[in-house]
Amino acid sequence: MEPRIQYAKTSDGVNIAYWTLGEGPSLVQTPPIPFSQVQLAAQMPEDREWGRFATSNRRLVRYDARGTGLSDREVDDFSLDAQLLDLEAVVDHIGLERFVLWGLVTSGPVAIAYAVRHPDRVSHLILWSSWARSSDVLRLPQAKGLLALADTDWQLFTETSAHAFVGWSSGDLAHRAAEFMRESITPETAKAIVEALAGFDVTGLLPAVAAPTLVFHSREAPLPDLAATRAMVTGIRGARLVLLEGSPAGWQIPAEAVIAMDQFLGGPPRAATLHPEKDLPSGTAVVLFADIAGSTALTERLGDAAFRTKARELSGSLRALIRECGGTPVEGPTLGDGVLAVFTSAREGIAAALRCAAAGESAGLPLHLGLHAGDVTREKDPDGRDNIYGGAVNIAARISALSAPGEVLVSETVRSLARTSAGVRFEDRGEQSLKGVGEAVRVWRIRADDL
Repeated sequence: MEPRIQYAKTSDGVNIAYWTLGEGPSLVQTPPIPFSQVQLAAQMPEDREWGRFATSNRRLVRYDARGTGLSDREVDDFSLDAQLLDLEAVVDHIGLERFVLWGLVTSGPVAIAYAVRHPDRVSHLILWSSWARSSDVLRLPQAKGLLALADTDWQLFTETSAHAFVGWSSGDLAHRAAEFMRESITPETAKAIVEALAGFDVTGLLPAVAAPTLVFHSREAPLPDLAATRAMVTGIRGARLVLLEGSPAGWQIPAEAVIAMDQFLGGPPRAATLHPEKDLPSGTAVVLFADIAGSTALTERLGDAAFRTKARELSGSLRALIRECGGTPVEGPTLGDGVLAVFTSAREGIAAALRCAAAGESAGLPLHLGLHAGDVTREKDPDGRDNIYGGAVNIAARISALSAPGEVLVSETVRSLARTSAGVRFEDRGEQSLKGVGEAVRVWRIRADDL
């Protein structure tokens, strides 16, 4: 559906273009200053997909900041106070009394300042790849390099920036994003806005944020670095940080982020919609085996009924986490206290294993976890449920049995597949003889404690 562009006028006389889509409680998304063009954004398939999720149970409000997109271009005040006037004009014009506020990248300080200035109107605050003090980000070598490029070659700057943020291997999407950036603003206005952004500093306001706050940060984002995000999160009382894999670009909101937002906002989970159940593979797959550590002793301490209840709850949580990370839980076999899953990516399998380990610790049921990659065969069990068989499944289970509670061990095969992409360190545990496996298998421990 094509958005219907409307206008709100700020108290200093600037016309701000905005549109709304969907029905229900309002989610107001501030623009990633200085690149915003709401009409073009709505035409991009990736943006449409995000809009479909965002508007399935609420109303999405988006606007172009002054000097950008379809808003008035002939403007010379781009200060933080001026950016607040844009947001205030839109929500006042629509008549929103209370809403969720989403600060996107560079506009995070604007969202924070508004939430402090109008605590009665912001029910929840979401911050995406953002920061509290712009100088913490603009001083980074990546930022200095990009800004220097903007002064010399505008097209090369937009192409380089788009590829850096969307992903160097994203091809057509990055080129479309670069074109979008060029349509959003002139080089001269972009320079003026960046100069104004350099002075944005809301660190002193962070303790005054009263709204529940959720912060997303991409590990692979060139900007901001995790230090800038952490400084913001630690300053907001009770703020929750969610670390994501992959691109932080607004076009590609990961499914796990949508699920986290649903949970944060108290809406119905949409995991089934975002992650339709995949067919189990036949062929090469990454296999994860997770098993509750010391289940016999836990049963004796908790009692059989209490342990079974906790184990069932944990199993459901693990299967949900596995789906969020792109994997498929295996439902067929009777695994005792274990969970078996397959992935097409070693990086996704490692991410899922680490999240499962954290879930087990949180539930008081620490897990043994092991990963291996190899050929598997898909079959149905006598009850018609999908199952997988093969040496890779056996090796993953044996590696899991070697792990200490809460520890993730992987085979050399998995380490080789994920060595440059998983964002973790590997600790060599040497060659291990596994029961039922003819040759010794080299095993590595995942070291994610410094992430």
